[in-house]
Amino acid sequence: MVLGTALTLRVLAFVIFSPLAGVVADRINRKWLLITCDFGRVLVIACLPFVHAVWKVYVLMFLLNTFTAFFTPTNQATVPLVMGQDEAGQGFALSSATTELINIAGPGLAGVAAALLGGRDLFFLDAVTFLVSGLLIMTLPSLQAKQGEVQRSTLSDIRDGTARLWRDPPIRFALLMELVAAIAGALILVGTVTHIKTDLRLGDASYGWVMAAYGLGATLASLVVGTYGKRVPRTTFVLLGALVTSLAILPGNFSGLYLLLAFWLVAGIGQNWVNLPAETLLAERTEEAAQGRVYGAHFAWSHLWYAFAYPLAGFLGTRFPDRSFLYGGLLALVVLAVTWLTSGAARGERTVSPETAK
Repeated sequence: MVLGTALTLRVLAFVIFSPLAGVVADRINRKWLLITCDFGRVLVIACLPFVHAVWKVYVLMFLLNTFTAFFTPTNQATVPLVMGQDEAGQGFALSSATTELINIAGPGLAGVAAALLGGRDLFFLDAVTFLVSGLLIMTLPSLQAKQGEVQRSTLSDIRDGTARLWRDPPIRFALLMELVAAIAGALILVGTVTHIKTDLRLGDASYGWVMAAYGLGATLASLVVGTYGKRVPRTTFVLLGALVTSLAILPGNFSGLYLLLAFWLVAGIGQNWVNLPAETLLAERTEEAAQGRVYGAHFAWSHLWYAFAYPLAGFLGTRFPDRSFLYGGLLALVVLAVTWLTSGAARGERTVSPETAK
């Protein structure tokens, strides 16, 4: 219950603050915004070893994810600022591959560190990693985006960020496909541990290998997008990824360990082929002066999908424990089909130019 509440507060912080973060990122030097978020997270995490009341955990988790809500979309919007729009896809691919590899190794490293240092002292080590991140960012040059010609209110810019997502057909298509990926992804994150430990009667190591395969699939997919991203339309990658990840989870309830490893590897590929090209689309179809608020709005909406998908995964796992992956995959395919049939010209990336999208 505590973990579920903490994760809910995480999503709530993202949905509330990331649109504002994008607006701030458009107006100030992003370098100092990123540094502030890292140092803020140092202070929050360093407080965790001294906490003994659950309500204090909730407060700190909300604060921690508020800083993350400002950091992540700002970081995403900075990739095309540094790399340029033409090379942004390569930058996102490299960043994604690195992140997925870290996600594979991270839990194992945390387990070793916890065994050596203890659970509470481990948070001090975690705080040091954010301190190092902030110090590294301090070595970067200025990260100031171009300013728009018209100065508007903060609320107007927040609305503009969301409006750009839904007004541009290819971006809207990708955003809806991210709902498909969220349904499949939530089933994997929520249901895999039950299937491994209860249905297959296997241990923690088997669960770790299955989730590592999921992360490895995402890593490999990042490399493919980085290599072929300019040759294949982004919306094609997004559509293929949504289809692949939905199909991959269908036989999950009926799969043994080795089949599950293979299916989750494919599901990880599909997840990445939805999310990574969507991030690049935002860079390619938004002028520099507005990219911060667009990435902020996108971060909020993509996590809002999970706010729907996590309870759905919990319901299916409880109500249909032996068919949860099957029913969840079928629902994802239905959403995919409806999006495909209603998208029309949105499947083509050149239907609306970045200038028109303004």
